[in-house]
Amino acid sequence: MIEKAVEVRTPDGAADGFLIQPEEEGRWPGVLYLTDIFGIRDASRGMASRLAGEGYAVFLPNIFYRSGRPPIFNFPFKLGDERFMKRMNEIRAPLTPDAMDRDVSAYVDFLVEQPSVSGKALGAVGFCFSGQMALRAAAVRPGQIAAAASFHGGGLYTDAPASPHTLLPRVKARLYFGHGIEDRSMPQEAIEKLDGALAAWAGQYESETYPAHHGWTVPDNPAYNEPQAERAYKKLTDLLTSTPKRN
Repeated sequence: MIEKAVEVRTPDGAADGFLIQPEEEGRWPGVLYLTDIFGIRDASRGMASRLAGEGYAVFLPNIFYRSGRPPIFNFPFKLGDERFMKRMNEIRAPLTPDAMDRDVSAYVDFLVEQPSVSGKALGAVGFCFSGQMALRAAAVRPGQIAAAASFHGGGLYTDAPASPHTLLPRVKARLYFGHGIEDRSMPQEAIEKLDGALAAWAGQYESETYPAHHGWTVPDNPAYNEPQAERAYKKLTDLLTSTPKRN
């Protein structure tokens, strides 16, 4: 794979990241690859590179650029640790719904302008915190995001006025949601409400719950579940390859 460090101008500053694509000369469908709460690191770069190896130009932005460059967490931690929770709140706070919309618009603009990206139809995928960002990308750029996936995405259905599910009427993409069991960020009641909203939307989608816990797709997460992670990866590649391309 060819991995190139890049910088993207957004309305709120400069976002660093990586553009990853096959070594062969050519043009490839673009995919916006959004990390989990732990940001860009070896695990996320490896996951993005694997997808690029399927024949995609993958943009991996530092979605927490307002809080600094990777590593976003530069200290040992464990879930529930006070220092970890403080840092997590620090990096999440600037990413309001409006800020996410501005960011994903800039990321899409960057991706479509790359000489190595073919066509106008892009994919977007998010994990954990960024599952909602993948959905927001499909809503703010409905003419460009043709497929969007969320794995163990949190807060996809809430009672807040800006809940991500309220964006569904603006979405034209095919959607996929892979949920975990006993996930406090997306409990069963919220999954059921999201499924009801998806059914009312009447677009093309799939929503299913895996017998795995939050974070199961990411190799360096304690909840990593290799068989279920492979199943999720297959769902992602199937979604991308079966979505009609736009020239």
